[in-house]
Amino acid sequence: MYSIGVGRTHARTRVVLIIKDRHITIVDKTTGEVIRDLTLDPTRRYQKQ
Repeated sequence: MYSIGVGRTHARTRVVLIIKDRHITIVDKTTGEVIRDLTLDPTRRYQKQ
């Protein structure tokens, strides 16, 4: 289980996660805005913003 930081601005925002292998895209479900795009580092539980 991992935690991904997206910032307080997006607290309680409904999101869609698009995951392919270790590449993750986080999208705002309402607006379609890409909130975060990252490659997961499996050596870290928390993925910094």
